[in-house]
Amino acid sequence: MDNKLDTITNLFEGKEIRSVWDAEKEEYYFSVVDVISALTDSRIPRNYWSDLKHKLTIEGSQLHEKIVQLKMKSLKDGKRYLTDTLDTKGIFRLIESVPSRKAEPFKLWLASLGKERIDEIFNPEIAINRAIDYYRNKGYSDRWIEARLKGILDRKKLTDIWKENGITEYFEYAILTNDIYKTWSGMKASEYKKHKNIRKESLRDNMTDVEVALTDLGEIATRELAKKIKPHGLKENRKIAKSGGEVAKVAREDLENKLGETIISKENQLNYKYIDSNKLLDS
Repeated sequence: MDNKLDTITNLFEGKEIRSVWDAEKEEYYFSVVDVISALTDSRIPRNYWSDLKHKLTIEGSQLHEKIVQLKMKSLKDGKRYLTDTLDTKGIFRLIESVPSRKAEPFKLWLASLGKERIDEIFNPEIAINRAIDYYRNKGYSDRWIEARLKGILDRKKLTDIWKENGITEYFEYAILTNDIYKTWSGMKASEYKKHKNIRKESLRDNMTDVEVALTDLGEIATRELAKKIKPHGLKENRKIAKSGGEVAKVAREDLENKLGETIISKENQLNYKYIDSNKLLDS
């Protein structure tokens, strides 16, 4: 997968799978007909999908409820038409439903992934080693990996404190995280990602060491303030998150005044570059 976008598209080498990126949900949506075409020998994949969709509905499958119709450019005439799409999870469920010899390697791959995750439940070290190998393959140094793993643990300590203080919903964690980012950097996490021209990739994996340090400082400061003040609920915790972000903001401004330039970088660690909503350009 060198020099390629790490999405489901890579599973279908030689086949074009149209996709649309939803920046708000941070999710890709893939053309179902394109996947059907890649998995089967059907001369008319659209009809194949229509029949399969009807069959799945009769069998009680809820896959059809996950379908999102999005406009995609036709491979034939270049015009944009409403097209059935599924997110990554939905595409995997689709693959499992396709009775085709071409789908068997994918089904075996999915089964292998499932076994790996079960093995990791019994031995979590497997997951840690997998993460280390992944980062090494991406070209990160062992020193960077060590700091990254420590940062993950520090982040977990913060979310544990938030949970103790009445934060239980995913969107609440996202709001508090954005409060820290917005205060010290001037951008929410999604805006920061856009600034660096990344999408589903990890923001911290694409930060400079200075950016990571300031992010860590904001979260550690938030954690210590929350432990001391013990705010409860989203409203009170947002005040503390902004205060923690303010600590990192002061450090950022002090460093920038001494450097005479901003430390907010557009740099990322990608070996590919997005060029529009549906395509990417290998660098």
